[in-house]
Amino acid sequence: MNEISIDKIIKNINSINLIDIRSIESFNNNHIPGAKNIPMESLLISPNMYLKKDERYYIYCQKGISSKKICNILKNLGYDVYSIIGGYESWILEK
Repeated sequence: MNEISIDKIIKNINSINLIDIRSIESFNNNHIPGAKNIPMESLLISPNMYLKKDERYYIYCQKGISSKKICNILKNLGYDVYSIIGGYESWILEK
C-alpha cells in the first residue's frame, strides 16, 4: 500500500494527477486546487475509464480512510496510486 503525506506533494500539487473520491457535493463545497472529482463508486466500477496504468495518481477522501482502501484495490489491479494520509483534512491543516 502506497501512502504519502500532503507535505511531500504540496510543492508539486499543480502538476500531479490528483483525484478527490468524495461526493460531488463535498467536492463542490471545497477541494484541493487542481483535483479532479471522481466519486468512489464510479472509480471502483470503471477504473479504466478514468485511470491509465502508465500514470501515477494521488487519491484522497475526507480523512484518508476510504482512499487507502480504494488505493489498495486499484494497486492490485495494476494502477500506480498513492493515498494521501489524512485526506482533505490534512490539506486544510497544511495550508
